[in-house]
Amino acid sequence: MTNEFKQIIDDSISGFDEPILYSNFKPSKSKPYETVKEWDDEKKIDFVIYCVLKQCVIMYDPEFRYDMDKRTRFHILEAYSKTIIKRKLNISLDSLNKVITLFSEEDYKLYPIDWIPVSPFLTKIKNQYKNYDVSPEVLTELLNKFKTHFEQTKNHSKKAKGKFIDIIGDIIFNVSGIEKTIRPSLFEGNDDFVPYANHIIEALPDEEKTIWYQLIEKAKNVSGSKPSKKFLTDTHALIKVLGTDKFKKMVNDWFAFLKKLKNSQRPHHYYNYPTTTYLDHVNTNTMKGIVWMCSHFSDVTTLNNIAALCERCFQKIPGIGPTSTALGNACLFSLYRSKGLHGIGHLSRLKLKIKRNSTKKLITDYLTESAAEKNVSLNEIEDMAVGDFGLENGEKIVKFDDYKCQLKITGVGKSTLQWYKPDGNTQKSVPSFVKTKYADKLKKIKATKKQLEKTITAQRDRIDRMFRTNRTWNVEDLKKYYLEHGLMSFLAEKIIWTFAENGKSQSAILHNDQWVNADNEVVEWSKKSTISLWHPATHTIEEVQKWRAFLIEHEIQQPLKQAFREVYFLTEAEINTRTYSNRMAAHIIKQHQFNTLAKLRGWSYSSISSYDDSTYNEAAQIKLPEYNLQAEYWVNEIGPDSPCSHGGLWNYVATDQVRFVNTENAELVELVNVPVIPFSEVLRDVDLFVGVASVGNDAEWQDSGDLPAHTDYWRSYSFGDLSEIAKNRKEILEGLIPRLKIRDVAEIKDKYLVVKGKLRTYKIHIGSTNIMMEPNDQYLCIVPDLSKKNVLKNVFIPFEGDKGLSIILSKAFLLADDDKITDSTITSQINRK
Repeated sequence: MTNEFKQIIDDSISGFDEPILYSNFKPSKSKPYETVKEWDDEKKIDFVIYCVLKQCVIMYDPEFRYDMDKRTRFHILEAYSKTIIKRKLNISLDSLNKVITLFSEEDYKLYPIDWIPVSPFLTKIKNQYKNYDVSPEVLTELLNKFKTHFEQTKNHSKKAKGKFIDIIGDIIFNVSGIEKTIRPSLFEGNDDFVPYANHIIEALPDEEKTIWYQLIEKAKNVSGSKPSKKFLTDTHALIKVLGTDKFKKMVNDWFAFLKKLKNSQRPHHYYNYPTTTYLDHVNTNTMKGIVWMCSHFSDVTTLNNIAALCERCFQKIPGIGPTSTALGNACLFSLYRSKGLHGIGHLSRLKLKIKRNSTKKLITDYLTESAAEKNVSLNEIEDMAVGDFGLENGEKIVKFDDYKCQLKITGVGKSTLQWYKPDGNTQKSVPSFVKTKYADKLKKIKATKKQLEKTITAQRDRIDRMFRTNRTWNVEDLKKYYLEHGLMSFLAEKIIWTFAENGKSQSAILHNDQWVNADNEVVEWSKKSTISLWHPATHTIEEVQKWRAFLIEHEIQQPLKQAFREVYFLTEAEINTRTYSNRMAAHIIKQHQFNTLAKLRGWSYSSISSYDDSTYNEAAQIKLPEYNLQAEYWVNEIGPDSPCSHGGLWNYVATDQVRFVNTENAELVELVNVPVIPFSEVLRDVDLFVGVASVGNDAEWQDSGDLPAHTDYWRSYSFGDLSEIAKNRKEILEGLIPRLKIRDVAEIKDKYLVVKGKLRTYKIHIGSTNIMMEPNDQYLCIVPDLSKKNVLKNVFIPFEGDKGLSIILSKAFLLADDDKITDSTITSQINRK
């Protein structure tokens, strides 16, 4: 028959005039197919097997990719095998044996599923197995042999494998003849989650186990980006039968396991190199369905665990991307669909946390939809969704018999649990009876503490983003969502607000339960006032200095930079260039660090690779919808000799222009027409990008071997003029140094903090934090370990969060006692003359 089969293929090729692709060759319209139609079903199956084997021979021929004749034959073989299987066909037991034997050979990698329509083949078996004159045991053995192939093969897509294994499992269950019983359906695959979850399910009572089989089966078969209404309805009914509390307890345990589950190295399913995986594809899909089922709930524990799992799913695997986008997106959906606003609060926080542009857009879409449903703005829904955790003025008391535990916010991302004895005295550790008698309650308050710290950090960042907008509040909303809110009040009471009414405005801060201005005078404002965040760019230098002095005098530490915020005004050069700014151009920055930082600040950016054209450039972009503007910061590749990552991305890029585009007509906007606040905030972001990602900040640059031709740039930046950020840092240091123990050996000179050690004198650049030693300006490389000692712990700083300031002071304290340094990598440089 082999010659006959070959002749069919040859005749099909000769009878086709144009180049043959699978998409344009239809066997049913070819003359040789008339012969094939007349064959019996056994012969058709033999022909399919012939086609598959010949496809494999051609596919693994080194010339296949370039030989058009071989490609033509391959496409015709593929078209015939798929056409025959999809048509009406009775699969006999002998034919089944032949196909199973084909797939069960040791070198099964030669038979990729994509070439054969396995699904319709299995469907035929499922419909015809009752016709086989064979015992259930024999048929089950055959099918298990078929199933084993798909379980063991590593050459096929995981999604297809899972589907086929499931269909064969259905057939085997049906063959068993067990009536009125739900087929066992458990997690499949080879990841560590499978034995953990399946063991728990199998230990359940039969009635509960049966319901879990049904839930898992439904979850396995989900598809798409959102669940169907029928899926949610059917699963909700099953969950009610099982018991909602039992369901929640089980899935929350799974979520906790998956959050801690580490990635593993597995052989690639086709190529000979390992790949990093999290969950097998079939389990990813099943857990996606399980997470969707949780969209019925709104309890804090479940939503917190879904949010935590979501963060885990979007952690990046180097060279691959997010750990599990599909499962992460399912978490986002359930947070959005949950009742109440707690899930929306998580979405608001995750929007600031997750860097992936498409995911940030999905979150924004969900937030926008939720806002529209409640007929409020996007900003308002985010205000409404911030939970107060039961706090009053940033703290709450939880009782444990006669003992009390105080949960209190102490800073951005910081809180404490303070224990009190029945007599009111404090106790350092957790009372022993609490650990045993109230273990679950203790676990809950610790989880609350952790979630509280995440939330306060996210809300600080959200408020900081508002400085670039024209956001306003009425008095009622400001009180409800900020000033009188158990959590937000901690931030709001340390922020300067502007109250406007009838064309007049005044700025004030809440101090000692009174609203006062920069002169410490009591301010009165009416209920009709419109409130906004005070921004230094729209006020006089005199007022800004007054507010700075006020904060220092009263030791008010703002949760973010406001009074000490850097401002950027239009320069003469920018007026002359009209539509672009070169203020932040010609810097060499680390592309990966720039990309990460840009996305954290709400910008979008696509990294430039070595595969792009040498003239290619790219812009980091941020939309400013309040002003119908889009800001762009352009960068381009440095040159062909620049180093790149294993994935082909340039390690370094060169910065270029900052521009503003009108989003309504896509035209460049003249800088003089850009409002002051968005202009200043965009330039502040760009200054931050350069200030953090510039190679000039890399203390080890000279020894790195990267881009030696750009050492001049490194030195000019490392010890050059101060940026606006560095100028602010200098002002802080001028007020701070006289209050430190190093005051007698440290002073500010121009752009340096100069420290007189016992051995040498050191000049620490206030911008880059790099160091030169006198008398010959010899470079000193120090990479500080900030985890060892917090030199700012007992020092008042009028705002939170300046890593550069911490680095400068840690170096200053170290070098002030240079005779006590024992690190040979430092002493060898100091002693070198």
